[in-house]
Amino acid sequence: MLDKFRKLSISTRIALSFASVIFIGSLFLSLPISSLATSQSTYFDNLFTSVSMVCVTGLFTSSVAESYTFFGQIVCIVLMQIGGLGLMTIIATMVIQLGKKISYSDTMAVKEALNRDQLGDFKTYLLSIIKYTFIIEGTGMLVLSLRFVPEFGWAKGLFTSLFLAVSGFCNAGFDNMGTVSLQNYVHDPLVNLVIAALIILGGIGFSVWFDVSHNVHSIIKNKKRPGFKKMYRLLKPHTRLAINISLLLIAIGTMMFMVVEWNNPKSIGTFTVGQKVLAAFFQTVTMRTAGFATLDYANVLPFSLLFFVFTMFIGGSPGGAAGGIKTTTFALVLLLIHNELKGRRSINYARHTIPEDTIRRALIVVVSFFTCLMVGVSILLLVEDQPFLNLLFETVSALATVGVSVNLTPELSKISQVVLMLLMFIGRIGPITIFLSLVRRKRKGKEQVYAKTNILIG
Repeated sequence: MLDKFRKLSISTRIALSFASVIFIGSLFLSLPISSLATSQSTYFDNLFTSVSMVCVTGLFTSSVAESYTFFGQIVCIVLMQIGGLGLMTIIATMVIQLGKKISYSDTMAVKEALNRDQLGDFKTYLLSIIKYTFIIEGTGMLVLSLRFVPEFGWAKGLFTSLFLAVSGFCNAGFDNMGTVSLQNYVHDPLVNLVIAALIILGGIGFSVWFDVSHNVHSIIKNKKRPGFKKMYRLLKPHTRLAINISLLLIAIGTMMFMVVEWNNPKSIGTFTVGQKVLAAFFQTVTMRTAGFATLDYANVLPFSLLFFVFTMFIGGSPGGAAGGIKTTTFALVLLLIHNELKGRRSINYARHTIPEDTIRRALIVVVSFFTCLMVGVSILLLVEDQPFLNLLFETVSALATVGVSVNLTPELSKISQVVLMLLMFIGRIGPITIFLSLVRRKRKGKEQVYAKTNILIG
């Protein structure tokens, strides 16, 4: 059985590993020991929750707090952790820890699951992912406990802090507080800033924080104190691009939300200036990929929803727990458009030329993602009697594995909820991976090349 699994294509193995965890997770969540006596959840609700957690999305048809016992919530934490790191990453790390070697094909599968472009020192890379993940989540848990232990007591306070720390770092967006997410903490700087930091660290990509960490350690080891600009230039072009686009989107999103919602009494209109900045910053960060909410999105203005559709579509950075087309993909498309307008052939960034194959893959990702989005929202429009913007918002939220909602998910029909589950799965695995797992075939013979011709466009 294991040999047959290894003979499958890498993309198929990634898809099957996630699908297996989803199914097993739904069974665990359906156990009597997992469900509260007052829970109204059916197996379908548990399946939806399992899909959403493994795909680190955050949408739900029944809330965690109202559905699951302490054991059930532990299952939820495990599902989110597996979803954030990837099953194959965890298994490969365990095998390495036992002193065994993993095959080349398994190494390639984990490499593709992590979106890593190199195989060098793979063992150290994997172990570092697990180590830093637990360090960051543990730190987040301890800081959050300063708020929740005094409020809930030691047992519940620490467990709530752990749940939120794992959910935040894995960009899952789930909480065990109720049906209103973190709306009761909209003015709490500690909760907002810690959760936002966890979201950013989990969504920026493993390769980015390893690159930053490596350069910081080198500077400390060599006892050099270069200026910020020089230190920044030591980072890889991918790291700089991911950080630049992320900071730019956060800054623009925060300012945009503040300007648009400034006088809206249903959102931030009655807040102080500091409270408005905090709320706008948190919504912008969580809208990129996480799914938490300190405001009711049913009360924000339509422009804000439409703008968030755009930011959700972009998502976070490659190689982490984030969804969307990814920041670097978005940046490469912008660079391509800029070059075309300037009449330049080579696409350059940070004194490096980006290969044409990379640009082509970026375009394919955008087109594939957009195609899935249009198909999904079209089906919802056929079966639901809801405003188009709300359905578009829900669809993008699922496909980009964000998990925010305008309080619509539980009200949708089963058909629409199945569509959302499929979109969450595709969004986590990646449209390209899904398509390749279904249609990839070995190339036979040489490609046929014919006489060139021109096709009119525009």
